[in-house]
This record gives sequence, structure tokens and C-alpha cells, in this order.
Amino acid sequence: MKTPIKPGLLLSFGILLALTGARAGAETAAPPATTPTPPPAQDLPLDDLRTFAEVFGRIKADYVEGVQDKALIENAIRGMLSGLDPHSSYLDSEEYRELQVGTKGEFGGLGIEVGQEDGFVKVIAPIDDTPAQRAGLQAGDTIVRIDEKPVKGMNLDDAVKLMRGQPGTKIQLTILRGTDKPPFEVTLERAVIQVASVKSRTLEPGYAYVRLSQFQSHTAEDMLKAIDELKKANDGNLKGLVLDLRNNPGGVLNGAVGVSDAFLTDGLIVYTQGRIKDSRMQFKAGPDDVLNGAPIVVLVNSGSASASEIVAGALQDHKRALVMGSQTFGKGSVQTIVPIDDSRALKLTTARYYTPLGRSIQAQGITPDIMLERGEFKPLAEQNLNALKEANLVRHLSEGAPPEPEAKDKENEKDKKPPLAAEDFQLFEALNMLKGLNRLGLRGNQ
Repeated sequence: MKTPIKPGLLLSFGILLALTGARAGAETAAPPATTPTPPPAQDLPLDDLRTFAEVFGRIKADYVEGVQDKALIENAIRGMLSGLDPHSSYLDSEEYRELQVGTKGEFGGLGIEVGQEDGFVKVIAPIDDTPAQRAGLQAGDTIVRIDEKPVKGMNLDDAVKLMRGQPGTKIQLTILRGTDKPPFEVTLERAVIQVASVKSRTLEPGYAYVRLSQFQSHTAEDMLKAIDELKKANDGNLKGLVLDLRNNPGGVLNGAVGVSDAFLTDGLIVYTQGRIKDSRMQFKAGPDDVLNGAPIVVLVNSGSASASEIVAGALQDHKRALVMGSQTFGKGSVQTIVPIDDSRALKLTTARYYTPLGRSIQAQGITPDIMLERGEFKPLAEQNLNALKEANLVRHLSEGAPPEPEAKDKENEKDKKPPLAAEDFQLFEALNMLKGLNRLGLRGNQ
């Protein structure tokens, strides 16, 4: 019997390399363009079932090696689900356990969210402070080989199993980045990963930064604690917030709803719609805004998926925040965990996400209010500008020998941090936008 859908069981897309050392404004919702209708009732396809039984029997009798009935049936179930869409799958006992633990924020592996595209494994997003992130993997990278084994045509589950292993063991990935560059190899060391989904700091007095690396069951609660600490550090006065959702692959729906609710005072946050009654759900905001109307800039990119897109879409539709960055991933379908028994389950796509204004996220993503690609900051002195300089003047004085800096000056130079524009150009631009919104007295994309 199918278990009724619960909000906490609506999980985001992606495979987390997990355990054992491997491994979610308008007052009312506008309806989508088309309302799904159940297909007409059909008789049991006896001829097709007869064909299935014949194939089953032929494999049992003639395959080069003996095959257990259980293995054949599990493979048939996997085939049925994988043929539907990239996100529906069968979870055996180990995979089911990994999924449950992964959403709590602790698992083992590389710290990478992957999907499949054109027969290859595609990086959706590396997770902060993990082997994948430290190795420089980026959203959009294509994994073409795993320890010299070609990935082309390989089942995604099989590719993920290859990338699993004991903590401390190494793995070599061959990465293709873009179409005009040759593949390159990256060696990573597997680790047990404890993901801190919330990071925060003060950018400038009164201007706060909160980074959400993924959405776990406690992300909203942890974010509220971080904002409370930021308020205390800024004498109780926050003039604005940069909410960084770049390379956030998603997570549990309730985490996205809680984060959105923290900044909205009423109205719809997100709704889901599918064929069955239990898949049609609405989530609405409570009356409190933790920032009391201070402006918000949300940073997104192509690695922002699922729950990240729900937050960005809700704040954008309610005109509560300005969304900056690049087009998001476009994962707007709902996967429901349907237990088969105590140890096995199906991950089945049952609905689509819609923003408060009725926009479908699926295969569309969220379009930022301001497009802002990753940029490289260079001080003027390094930009090779063809401007007139002192050295171009006739009979200019020579530079002379510079005085030797004092020991203390040398020490200070070594400790000097690079400017924010050099550290993170997009964040630098988001902070500038936040200051402008604050001076104009605006809340977001008004």
C-alpha cells in the first residue's frame, strides 16, 4: 500500500555520494497553463505481461550464468523507473538508508551532486568544504572517466557506486569543462563529510552575508540563529542581506519553505501539483519578517537547483528580494519517497513545483532580475590599459631605488586580505546593489 505523501518526504533531485566511505507577491496561486488529467482507464496489458514473462524465463534458462529471481525482478523495477525521467529510481536497502542519512547533513564520499546528461555524468554542484569543492570542480563539469573507466553509456547508479569507497582512498576523475578545452584529470581523496549548511559573516558594518550550501531539515533554524548573531554583531541593525544560493543543489522541501518564510509576512511560498490528490499542496508564509523589511539580494547560478529555486522564485515573485547571477538549473519536479517495506522504497516523481505567481520551475529555472556572470577583478594597474603614463613623457625622471620597507610594513603586507572584488566579484556587485537599495529605501526588486 502506498504511503500518503508528507512534506518532509519530498526530496530534491540529485545523487549524493554517500555513506560507508563513498555513499521548496501573490496572495493566491495562479494555475499552471495546463492541468494534468488522469489517463483513461486501460485493461491489464496481458500481451505485454506475457512477453515480460517469456523474457524472464528465457534469461533464466539461457543466460551464460545463473541469475537469481530477485536480481532479475529488481533490475526490471529499476528499468521501469529509470525510463520515466532522470529522477525516479528504485532504492534498495543501502540506497534508502543513504538517502535518509544524507538529508540530515552527514554522509561520506566526495561531496558532489551529480546527474546524467547525454550518457555522461554531469556535476550539478560541489558542496562547500568537501573534496570536490577543494579540488575545484564546478557546476556544469562533465565527468567522462572514473579511474580510467569510460562513463559514456554507464548507468548513473553504477557511476555513483564507482565513485564510492572508504574514507582516505583516492579516486581519479577525468573532467571536461566547456567544448573548446581538452579534458583534464583531478585526483580526490574520499572523506566522511559533515555538511554545515549555513555560513555567515559581516561584509561591512550593517551588511550581512549568509551562505546556504544545501537545504537540510535544520537549515532554516540554523539560518535564523546565524542572522540573530549577525544582528548582535551589528548593534541590532542590519541594513541588508546577501543570501548566497550559488551551487546549492537543493534538499528537503521544508528547509526551503522555512527559509522563504523567514523573510515573507504573508502569501504563498510554493505549491505543487500532480495527478493524485495528495500531491497538490500549498505552503504559505507566516506574519514575521526576520529582517523587518531590510533589502535582500539573492545570488544564484546554474548550480542552484530545486529547493534553491523555490526560495529564489518565492522572494522574487513577492518582490521581497532582487535575484542576481545566472539562470538556475531548472529542477522543478517533486520526488516522493514511497516505501515498499521497512528497507526498500521508490523515489517517484509525483508533481511539479510552481512559484507563487504560477511559474513552473521545471526545465525553465529562475531568471535573475540582473544577469551577472562570474567575473575576474583586476586592479587598474594590472589591466594593461593604453593610457598615457608618466613613463611615456619625454625626459621623465627615473624611478630611483625604492627605500627598503620596515619589517612591520612587510608583516602587514603579508597579512593584508585581497579586496572583496578580487575574492568574489559577484558578491562584490551584490553588496553594491544592496547599498543602493538601502539608500533608496527599497526592499528588493521594486
